[in-house]
Amino acid sequence: MDFYSMTDQAIAAELGQRIRSLRLRRNVTQQQLATTTALSLNVIKSLEAGRGKLSSLIAVLRELGALQELDQCIPPPVVSPLQLARSQGRQRRRASGHRGQPTEDSEW
Repeated sequence: MDFYSMTDQAIAAELGQRIRSLRLRRNVTQQQLATTTALSLNVIKSLEAGRGKLSSLIAVLRELGALQELDQCIPPPVVSPLQLARSQGRQRRRASGHRGQPTEDSEW
């Protein structure tokens, strides 16, 4: 699936459908999921409709036993040995951005 060709709303709707499909494969009703996650039924319905909070998504994925899928969605960053040697244990605290070049959103 080419997510880059989709609108944000279409991606959210697709994620909602995938959550619904996962819930149905686990044979769990929306009410049961709401009860076990301590979320309201409306929150579950909203999440499956492509609307909802990230914290709700995490609670649902935890209950459905699918938290490990987040590693595939956003894999942890890989640091090369050369980068590790350069940083010498220091963690990056901020992004440098594009110095001297206006961004596309810039009004300059």
